[in-house]
Amino acid sequence: MHTVIPATLGVGTTPAAQVLQRIRVGAPITRDTLAAETGLSPATINRQVTALTELGFVVERRDLVHSGSIGRPKHPLTLDRDSLCVAGMHIGARRTLLAIADLGGRTLYSHAVLTPHDDPYASAAELCHALRELADRFSGRRLLWGGVALGGRVERAGGVVDHPVLGWRNVPVGAQLAEALGVPVSVCEHVQAMAAAELLLSSARSSANTGLFFYARETTGMALTVGGQVVVPDRGAGTIAHIGVDAPTLCGGAATLQDVIGVDVARRAAQRLGVSPDASVITDERARILGEVVAVFRDAVNPDEVIVAGDAFAAHPQGLGPVQAAFDSASRIGWPLELTASRFGLSVQESAAIVVALSVIYADPVAAMTHCRARP
Repeated sequence: MHTVIPATLGVGTTPAAQVLQRIRVGAPITRDTLAAETGLSPATINRQVTALTELGFVVERRDLVHSGSIGRPKHPLTLDRDSLCVAGMHIGARRTLLAIADLGGRTLYSHAVLTPHDDPYASAAELCHALRELADRFSGRRLLWGGVALGGRVERAGGVVDHPVLGWRNVPVGAQLAEALGVPVSVCEHVQAMAAAELLLSSARSSANTGLFFYARETTGMALTVGGQVVVPDRGAGTIAHIGVDAPTLCGGAATLQDVIGVDVARRAAQRLGVSPDASVITDERARILGEVVAVFRDAVNPDEVIVAGDAFAAHPQGLGPVQAAFDSASRIGWPLELTASRFGLSVQESAAIVVALSVIYADPVAAMTHCRARP
């Protein structure tokens, strides 16, 4: 029986994690450079490289050694991007994104399917089967891990979820996916996963700072990062959907943040007003509301950075500028802070699915592999 393992949403600190991270973002790279960049001793570097090589994560590239070099050749190290993969899915209210990625987090293939709205257990099983079918297309690679990112409440240890928008309650999606894939699986709240992707995938942002991550599309949420780790409360993620806002155009007056996001809200307001959904009267109000809400949490936490993602933040014809202007006007902190768009853009759901599938491996690659075995 395969295992559901809690996602580890942060920059790994074990020697193996540090070495894997530096190889992942800096390859081709030599052992000497690894020692200089990590501060680990040459002996420790050699032990970690040996362990990662035995796991099949790292390969020596003797072909990259210059033939005219003097002295003992220093063989560069790279990540094995050809033999391994992970599988992840982001379950959304309208659609579910299925993705296969290599060990470095690079997407090999992804596509979206409509999220089923039938019996919750059967719907989850259908999505797990779809991800297994996608993974089977990559049978030439060893599948290491599976990941699920979704809204609602997530019991991380067992991968049991409540998704109010879908009507799911106590659905064991982690166990269902582990059974379907035949490998360990992690399950995580999606906004926390998106924040983790900013830390872990591609070239990492500064991990020493504090940050806030906001997402708004059909649902909305916020995550906090401290010192390279996403804060994951024992009782699950909180919610900002109920935050009160003033929305005379979109909702006719007082409303909640959840009431003003999503394409249906804009369409209904446009129909009522006799304008198009992207009319300035609608997009300006949404940008103002988002900027003001983000400013409230910025003032409470005073983070070093604020990252925003989701269609609601990107919907204004002038981009993030009107949200920034509303944020600047509403914030009471005495120094300016520029809002940063997620580096993943329209692929933010994809990045969330992938990082959940990779997070335990990145946190401690040697320990993670004690949970893994080849697919049957």
